Amino acid sequence: MSTSSPSWDQAILQPPACDAWKEHMEGAAYHLASCIVLLGYMGGSGIFGSLYIFGLLAPGYFCYALWGWLSACGLDILVWNVLLVLTCVLQLAHLAYRFRRDTVPEEFELLYKAMYLPLQVPLEVYREIVKCCEEQVQSLGRDQNYAVEGKTPIDRLSLLLSGRVRVSQDGQFLHYVFPYQFLDSPEWESLRPSEEGTFQVTLTAETDCSYVTWPRRRLYLLLRKDRYIARLFSSHLGYDISEKLYSLNEKLFAKFGLRFDIRLPSLYHVLGPASSEGELEEVEELPRSPQPDHGLDGASEPPPQPPPPPPAASRPRSSRPESDLLGEDSTSLVLEDFAELPGSFMDYVSEGEYMK
Repeated sequence: MSTSSPSWDQAILQPPACDAWKEHMEGAAYHLASCIVLLGYMGGSGIFGSLYIFGLLAPGYFCYALWGWLSACGLDILVWNVLLVLTCVLQLAHLAYRFRRDTVPEEFELLYKAMYLPLQVPLEVYREIVKCCEEQVQSLGRDQNYAVEGKTPIDRLSLLLSGRVRVSQDGQFLHYVFPYQFLDSPEWESLRPSEEGTFQVTLTAETDCSYVTWPRRRLYLLLRKDRYIARLFSSHLGYDISEKLYSLNEKLFAKFGLRFDIRLPSLYHVLGPASSEGELEEVEELPRSPQPDHGLDGASEPPPQPPPPPPAASRPRSSRPESDLLGEDSTSLVLEDFAELPGSFMDYVSEGEYMK
């Protein structure tokens, strides 16, 4: 060890100097390879940066192999550069496989930008969500039913990607479902994982639609495994249900322009249990008092007034015909429908006075 140490120190600290430089320069293949390798090492990070780096290193090492074979005539130079070329090609194949595996279809990419990117959801988490629905986009033709009231079981959760879906109950229109809204969020939230049920509304496509659907069992397993995804779905479902409730609230309005909140106390009983509309209204007929005669003697008496008409029996309220007013349909609640109820908004001049 001691005898070989001075030779190693001398080789490292005092290397032998070149006796003479070559008079001729290397061939064009060597300089081309050096330029390509220089450009290759300027790549960045990530999968695209790696594709750039190895995509340039492979032809650069190939040019070095040509130079070692044709100009330098060195077998070691040729072998090492061929091995480097093969290594770069294998790395490029691995990166291409990863890139293809991690790429999602265009519909899912638009869904990510619309709903998950604003919440800064990582792509790895989003791929787990997409994997749960098997990366399949379902289609729904025009006038085709997604669910039928009282028949279709609640066994999935679906999100509309394109088109428009009409929601109705007993033939009465309720609201629309637009892109990037859940089709069956109320039904999903109404059942526990161990319960079963059927749809209470009918969902019909008004245009050609596309949607993604998560099977109920697989989605429950994913939500149980990943709490972050569970909180993410909880926030999305809560927002979606609130939007549906507000769309129903827009149907309650007055003809003279004021909109009312269904949570106001004067309107709450209208949406609650039905009052006894079948009962007849008892109207007390007051006798007419005789009017004094202020006329001259001999003047003709005024003709007798006809008796007041009998009160009409109240009957169940029929559906209101369609109107051209925006937002009014057969199920719209107009203020006149409950103006006769005690404590209603009609007892006040304006909404501001009622809120006092």
